[in-house]
Amino acid sequence: MLHFCTYFDSHYLPRALALYRSLQEHCPAFTLWGLCMDRFSYNLLSQMNVSAFHGIRLDEVEQEDQQLLQAKGNRSTIEYYFTCTPSLPLFLLNRHHDIDRITYLDADLFCFSNPSSFFSEIRNHSISIVPHRFHPRLNRLEIRGLYNVGFLSFRRDENALSCLKDWRQQCIEWCYDREEEGRYADQKYLDSWPTRFEGVVALENKGVNLGPWNLSNYEISHDGNMVGVEGQALIFFHFHGLREITPWLYDPNLTVFRGKLTKATKEGIYAPYIRALRRTTQDIAFSLPKKTLPSGIRETEKQRPLRSRLWRSLDWIAYVLLLMLRRNFILMPSNGAFRQR
Repeated sequence: MLHFCTYFDSHYLPRALALYRSLQEHCPAFTLWGLCMDRFSYNLLSQMNVSAFHGIRLDEVEQEDQQLLQAKGNRSTIEYYFTCTPSLPLFLLNRHHDIDRITYLDADLFCFSNPSSFFSEIRNHSISIVPHRFHPRLNRLEIRGLYNVGFLSFRRDENALSCLKDWRQQCIEWCYDREEEGRYADQKYLDSWPTRFEGVVALENKGVNLGPWNLSNYEISHDGNMVGVEGQALIFFHFHGLREITPWLYDPNLTVFRGKLTKATKEGIYAPYIRALRRTTQDIAFSLPKKTLPSGIRETEKQRPLRSRLWRSLDWIAYVLLLMLRRNFILMPSNGAFRQR
Protein backbone atom coordinates (compact mmCIF):
# COMPACT_ATOMS: atom_id res chain seq x y z
CA MET A 1 0.00 0.00 0.00
CA LEU A 2 1.36 3.39 -1.03
CA HIS A 3 0.42 6.46 1.02
CA PHE A 4 0.37 9.91 -0.58
CA CYS A 5 -0.65 13.32 0.71
CA THR A 6 -1.30 16.71 -0.83
CA TYR A 7 -3.12 19.96 -0.07
CA PHE A 8 -5.42 22.22 -2.06
CA ASP A 9 -8.18 24.78 -1.81
CA SER A 10 -11.35 25.05 -3.90
CA HIS A 11 -9.39 26.58 -6.81
CA TYR A 12 -7.02 23.61 -6.94
CA LEU A 13 -9.56 20.87 -6.21
CA PRO A 14 -9.91 19.89 -9.91
CA ARG A 15 -6.14 19.29 -10.05
CA ALA A 16 -6.19 17.24 -6.86
CA LEU A 17 -9.02 15.12 -8.28
CA ALA A 18 -7.07 14.65 -11.53
CA LEU A 19 -4.08 13.50 -9.48
CA TYR A 20 -6.29 11.07 -7.57
CA ARG A 21 -7.77 9.57 -10.74
CA SER A 22 -4.32 9.18 -12.30
CA LEU A 23 -3.24 7.23 -9.21
CA GLN A 24 -6.38 5.13 -9.53
CA GLU A 25 -5.37 4.23 -13.07
CA HIS A 26 -1.76 3.34 -12.34
CA CYS A 27 -1.46 2.36 -8.64
CA PRO A 28 -2.75 -1.09 -7.62
CA ALA A 29 -3.15 -0.06 -3.96
CA PHE A 30 -2.86 3.45 -2.53
CA THR A 31 -4.38 6.06 -0.24
CA LEU A 32 -4.32 9.79 -0.97
CA TRP A 33 -4.73 12.13 1.99
CA GLY A 34 -5.83 15.66 1.11
CA LEU A 35 -5.51 18.63 3.43
CA CYS A 36 -8.42 20.91 2.47
CA MET A 37 -7.36 24.52 2.93
CA ASP A 38 -10.94 25.79 2.91
CA ARG A 39 -14.22 24.35 4.10
CA PHE A 40 -15.72 24.42 0.60
CA SER A 41 -13.19 21.92 -0.78
CA TYR A 42 -13.61 19.64 2.26
CA ASN A 43 -17.40 19.60 2.00
CA LEU A 44 -17.34 18.94 -1.73
CA LEU A 45 -14.76 16.16 -1.44
CA SER A 46 -16.78 14.56 1.36
CA GLN A 47 -19.84 14.41 -0.90
CA MET A 48 -17.99 12.60 -3.68
CA ASN A 49 -17.51 8.85 -4.01
CA VAL A 50 -13.73 8.78 -3.71
CA SER A 51 -13.00 5.89 -1.39
CA ALA A 52 -9.20 6.14 -1.45
CA PHE A 53 -9.10 9.94 -1.24
CA HIS A 54 -9.49 11.09 2.37
CA GLY A 55 -10.08 14.75 3.14
CA ILE A 56 -8.59 16.39 6.23
CA ARG A 57 -10.01 19.65 7.58
CA LEU A 58 -7.43 22.36 8.11
CA ASP A 59 -8.67 22.99 11.64
CA GLU A 60 -7.94 19.34 12.52
CA VAL A 61 -4.26 19.97 11.88
CA GLU A 62 -4.31 23.41 13.51
CA GLN A 63 -5.93 22.08 16.68
CA GLU A 64 -3.00 19.73 17.18
CA ASP A 65 -0.39 22.38 16.34
CA GLN A 66 -1.00 25.71 18.01
CA GLN A 67 2.33 27.11 16.78
CA LEU A 68 1.22 26.52 13.22
CA LEU A 69 -2.10 28.25 13.89
CA GLN A 70 -0.32 31.25 15.41
CA ALA A 71 1.87 31.59 12.30
CA LYS A 72 -1.28 32.08 10.24
CA GLY A 73 -1.59 35.63 11.48
CA ASN A 74 1.76 36.95 10.21
CA ARG A 75 1.88 35.75 6.60
CA SER A 76 -0.22 35.75 3.42
CA THR A 77 -2.56 32.97 2.32
CA ILE A 78 -0.03 31.39 -0.03
CA GLU A 79 2.72 31.71 2.57
CA TYR A 80 0.55 29.93 5.12
CA TYR A 81 -0.08 27.16 2.60
CA PHE A 82 3.69 26.77 2.21
CA THR A 83 4.08 26.79 5.99
CA CYS A 84 1.72 23.80 6.24
CA THR A 85 3.77 21.60 3.90
CA PRO A 86 5.93 19.84 6.55
CA SER A 87 3.06 19.75 9.07
CA LEU A 88 0.89 17.57 6.81
CA PRO A 89 3.12 14.45 6.53
CA LEU A 90 4.09 14.85 10.20
CA PHE A 91 0.41 14.99 11.19
CA LEU A 92 -0.32 11.80 9.23
CA LEU A 93 2.64 9.87 10.63
CA ASN A 94 1.63 10.86 14.16
CA ARG A 95 -2.02 9.95 13.70
CA HIS A 96 -1.84 6.83 11.51
CA HIS A 97 0.72 4.38 12.82
CA ASP A 98 0.08 1.94 9.97
CA ILE A 99 1.71 4.35 7.49
CA ASP A 100 5.26 3.14 6.98
CA ARG A 101 6.08 5.75 4.33
CA ILE A 102 4.31 8.97 3.38
CA THR A 103 4.96 10.72 0.08
CA TYR A 104 4.01 14.35 -0.34
CA LEU A 105 2.86 15.42 -3.82
CA ASP A 106 1.95 18.89 -5.02
CA ALA A 107 -1.65 18.81 -6.20
CA ASP A 108 -0.65 19.68 -9.77
CA LEU A 109 1.29 16.44 -10.25
CA PHE A 110 -0.14 13.68 -12.43
CA CYS A 111 0.75 9.98 -12.53
CA PHE A 112 1.57 8.47 -15.94
CA SER A 113 2.76 4.95 -14.99
CA ASN A 114 2.90 2.53 -12.07
CA PRO A 115 5.21 3.94 -9.38
CA SER A 116 5.41 0.70 -7.36
CA SER A 117 8.73 -0.45 -8.83
CA PHE A 118 10.21 2.97 -8.23
CA PHE A 119 9.16 2.96 -4.58
CA SER A 120 10.75 -0.45 -4.11
CA GLU A 121 14.06 1.16 -5.13
CA ILE A 122 13.88 3.80 -2.37
CA ARG A 123 12.50 1.63 0.43
CA ASN A 124 15.85 1.59 2.27
CA HIS A 125 16.15 5.39 2.31
CA SER A 126 14.65 7.57 5.02
CA ILE A 127 14.08 10.68 2.91
CA SER A 128 13.77 11.04 -0.87
CA ILE A 129 14.11 14.39 -2.64
CA VAL A 130 14.21 15.37 -6.31
CA PRO A 131 16.77 17.81 -7.76
CA HIS A 132 15.42 20.57 -9.97
CA ARG A 133 18.01 19.72 -12.63
CA PHE A 134 17.57 23.14 -14.19
CA HIS A 135 18.76 23.62 -17.73
CA PRO A 136 22.20 25.36 -17.59
CA ARG A 137 20.55 28.56 -18.87
CA LEU A 138 18.36 28.56 -15.76
CA ASN A 139 20.98 27.99 -13.06
CA ARG A 140 20.13 31.39 -11.60
CA LEU A 141 16.90 29.82 -10.31
CA GLU A 142 18.88 27.67 -7.89
CA ILE A 143 18.63 30.62 -5.52
CA ARG A 144 15.13 29.25 -4.82
CA GLY A 145 16.36 25.75 -4.10
CA LEU A 146 18.42 22.90 -5.49
CA TYR A 147 15.50 20.52 -4.89
CA ASN A 148 11.83 20.79 -5.77
CA VAL A 149 9.41 20.62 -2.86
CA GLY A 150 6.66 19.11 -5.03
CA PHE A 151 7.73 15.49 -4.46
CA LEU A 152 9.07 14.33 -1.09
CA SER A 153 9.00 10.88 0.49
CA PHE A 154 9.50 10.10 4.19
CA ARG A 155 9.90 6.66 5.73
CA ARG A 156 8.73 6.19 9.30
CA ASP A 157 12.08 6.22 11.08
CA GLU A 158 14.14 8.45 13.33
CA ASN A 159 15.93 10.22 10.46
CA ALA A 160 12.76 11.24 8.61
CA LEU A 161 10.85 12.25 11.73
CA SER A 162 13.79 14.37 12.90
CA CYS A 163 13.93 16.05 9.50
CA LEU A 164 10.16 16.74 9.41
CA LYS A 165 10.12 18.18 12.93
CA ASP A 166 13.08 20.44 12.17
CA TRP A 167 11.58 21.57 8.83
CA ARG A 168 8.23 22.28 10.47
CA GLN A 169 9.91 24.50 13.05
CA GLN A 170 11.87 26.35 10.36
CA CYS A 171 8.71 27.03 8.35
CA ILE A 172 6.82 28.26 11.39
CA GLU A 173 9.64 30.69 12.17
CA TRP A 174 10.12 31.87 8.56
CA CYS A 175 8.21 30.89 5.43
CA TYR A 176 7.61 33.76 3.04
CA ASP A 177 7.17 34.03 -0.71
CA ARG A 178 10.50 35.77 -1.26
CA GLU A 179 14.23 35.13 -1.34
CA GLU A 180 15.94 36.28 1.84
CA GLU A 181 19.23 35.30 3.51
CA GLY A 182 19.50 31.92 1.83
CA ARG A 183 15.83 31.07 2.34
CA TYR A 184 12.86 30.82 0.03
CA ALA A 185 9.38 29.76 1.17
CA ASP A 186 9.32 26.11 2.31
CA GLN A 187 11.66 24.94 -0.46
CA LYS A 188 15.17 26.33 0.09
CA TYR A 189 15.45 24.52 3.43
CA LEU A 190 15.81 21.24 1.50
CA ASP A 191 19.28 22.25 0.27
CA SER A 192 20.89 21.26 3.57
CA TRP A 193 19.13 17.92 4.08
CA PRO A 194 21.77 15.68 2.42
CA THR A 195 24.44 16.96 4.83
CA ARG A 196 22.30 17.45 7.95
CA PHE A 197 20.34 14.19 7.99
CA GLU A 198 21.18 10.55 7.39
CA GLY A 199 19.37 8.37 4.89
CA VAL A 200 18.69 11.13 2.35
CA VAL A 201 18.70 10.19 -1.32
CA ALA A 202 18.51 12.64 -4.23
CA LEU A 203 16.54 10.74 -6.85
CA GLU A 204 18.20 10.10 -10.18
CA ASN A 205 15.10 8.79 -11.94
CA LYS A 206 14.28 11.34 -14.64
CA GLY A 207 10.66 10.20 -14.75
CA VAL A 208 9.85 11.38 -11.21
CA ASN A 209 8.70 15.00 -10.84
CA LEU A 210 9.69 16.01 -14.33
CA GLY A 211 8.55 19.60 -14.85
CA PRO A 212 8.63 22.59 -17.20
CA TRP A 213 11.86 23.85 -15.58
CA ASN A 214 13.87 20.84 -16.83
CA LEU A 215 11.79 19.36 -19.66
CA SER A 216 14.13 20.80 -22.30
CA ASN A 217 17.01 18.76 -20.84
CA TYR A 218 15.62 15.48 -22.12
CA GLU A 219 14.45 13.66 -25.22
CA ILE A 220 10.78 12.83 -24.71
CA SER A 221 9.24 9.90 -26.58
CA HIS A 222 5.64 8.75 -26.88
CA ASP A 223 4.54 5.53 -28.56
CA GLY A 224 0.82 5.98 -27.98
CA ASN A 225 0.96 4.34 -24.56
CA MET A 226 4.11 4.98 -22.54
CA VAL A 227 5.84 8.33 -22.29
CA GLY A 228 9.61 7.93 -22.12
CA VAL A 229 12.22 10.26 -20.68
CA GLU A 230 15.44 9.17 -22.36
CA GLY A 231 14.53 5.51 -21.92
CA GLN A 232 12.93 5.80 -18.47
CA ALA A 233 9.17 5.70 -18.04
CA LEU A 234 7.52 8.97 -17.04
CA ILE A 235 5.96 8.37 -13.61
CA PHE A 236 5.00 11.80 -12.27
CA PHE A 237 4.89 15.06 -14.21
CA HIS A 238 4.61 18.38 -12.40
CA PHE A 239 2.27 20.74 -14.30
CA HIS A 240 3.61 23.83 -12.61
CA GLY A 241 1.96 26.99 -13.94
CA LEU A 242 -0.26 25.38 -16.58
CA ARG A 243 -2.83 28.03 -17.46
CA GLU A 244 -6.15 27.96 -19.24
CA ILE A 245 -6.22 31.12 -21.38
CA THR A 246 -9.59 30.28 -22.91
CA PRO A 247 -11.61 27.02 -22.77
CA TRP A 248 -9.69 25.87 -25.86
CA LEU A 249 -6.28 27.58 -25.49
CA TYR A 250 -3.65 26.61 -22.90
CA ASP A 251 -0.26 27.89 -21.82
CA PRO A 252 2.01 25.02 -20.66
CA ASN A 253 4.30 27.50 -18.87
CA LEU A 254 7.38 26.51 -20.87
CA THR A 255 8.17 29.96 -22.25
CA VAL A 256 9.30 31.36 -18.89
CA PHE A 257 11.68 28.39 -18.60
CA ARG A 258 12.92 28.80 -22.17
CA GLY A 259 11.44 25.45 -23.13
CA LYS A 260 9.83 24.38 -26.38
CA LEU A 261 6.86 22.11 -26.98
CA THR A 262 7.40 19.01 -29.09
CA LYS A 263 4.87 16.65 -30.60
CA ALA A 264 5.64 13.95 -28.02
CA THR A 265 5.34 16.42 -25.14
CA LYS A 266 2.04 17.79 -26.39
CA GLU A 267 0.41 14.47 -27.25
CA GLY A 268 1.91 12.33 -24.50
CA ILE A 269 1.97 14.70 -21.52
CA TYR A 270 -0.09 17.87 -21.82
CA ALA A 271 -3.09 16.70 -23.83
CA PRO A 272 -3.97 13.79 -21.48
CA TYR A 273 -3.68 16.07 -18.47
CA ILE A 274 -5.83 18.81 -19.97
CA ARG A 275 -8.50 16.22 -20.79
CA ALA A 276 -8.34 14.91 -17.21
CA LEU A 277 -8.66 18.45 -15.83
CA ARG A 278 -11.66 19.11 -18.04
CA ARG A 279 -13.38 15.97 -16.75
CA THR A 280 -12.78 16.76 -13.09
CA THR A 281 -13.78 20.39 -13.57
CA GLN A 282 -17.00 19.37 -15.33
CA ASP A 283 -17.79 16.87 -12.56
CA ILE A 284 -17.83 19.61 -9.94
CA ALA A 285 -18.53 22.68 -12.09
CA PHE A 286 -21.96 23.13 -10.54
CA SER A 287 -20.28 23.80 -7.20
CA LEU A 288 -17.03 25.51 -8.12
CA PRO A 289 -16.77 29.21 -7.29
CA LYS A 290 -14.77 29.71 -10.47
CA LYS A 291 -14.94 27.49 -13.54
CA THR A 292 -11.66 28.45 -15.16
CA LEU A 293 -8.38 26.94 -14.00
CA PRO A 294 -5.91 29.28 -12.30
CA SER A 295 -2.28 28.92 -13.32
CA GLY A 296 -1.09 28.67 -9.76
CA ILE A 297 -2.19 28.65 -6.18
CA ARG A 298 -0.98 32.26 -5.87
CA GLU A 299 -4.09 33.34 -7.78
CA THR A 300 -6.14 32.70 -4.66
CA GLU A 301 -4.72 35.86 -3.10
CA LYS A 302 -6.88 38.90 -2.37
CA GLN A 303 -7.94 41.28 -5.10
CA ARG A 304 -5.22 43.74 -6.11
CA PRO A 305 -5.69 47.52 -6.54
CA LEU A 306 -7.06 48.68 -9.90
CA ARG A 307 -3.75 50.16 -11.12
CA SER A 308 -1.91 46.95 -10.30
CA ARG A 309 -4.56 44.89 -12.09
CA LEU A 310 -4.27 47.08 -15.20
CA TRP A 311 -0.49 46.66 -15.34
CA ARG A 312 -0.86 42.92 -14.84
CA SER A 313 -3.39 42.81 -17.68
CA LEU A 314 -0.98 44.59 -20.03
CA ASP A 315 1.82 42.22 -19.01
CA TRP A 316 -0.48 39.27 -19.65
CA ILE A 317 -1.41 40.50 -23.13
CA ALA A 318 2.28 40.90 -23.99
CA TYR A 319 2.97 37.41 -22.65
CA VAL A 320 0.18 35.81 -24.70
CA LEU A 321 1.55 37.51 -27.83
CA LEU A 322 4.95 36.01 -27.01
CA LEU A 323 3.34 32.57 -26.72
CA MET A 324 1.83 33.01 -30.16
CA LEU A 325 5.15 34.06 -31.69
CA ARG A 326 7.01 31.11 -30.16
CA ARG A 327 4.12 28.68 -30.73
CA ASN A 328 4.38 27.55 -27.12
CA PHE A 329 0.66 26.99 -26.69
CA ILE A 330 -1.84 24.15 -26.98
CA LEU A 331 -5.09 24.30 -28.90
CA MET A 332 -7.74 21.84 -27.75
CA PRO A 333 -11.36 22.41 -28.78
CA SER A 334 -14.18 21.31 -26.52
CA ASN A 335 -14.41 17.87 -28.14
CA GLY A 336 -10.92 17.08 -26.81
CA ALA A 337 -9.27 16.78 -30.21
CA PHE A 338 -5.67 17.89 -30.20
CA ARG A 339 -4.24 20.30 -32.74
CA GLN A 340 -0.59 20.65 -33.60
CA ARG A 341 0.99 24.07 -33.77
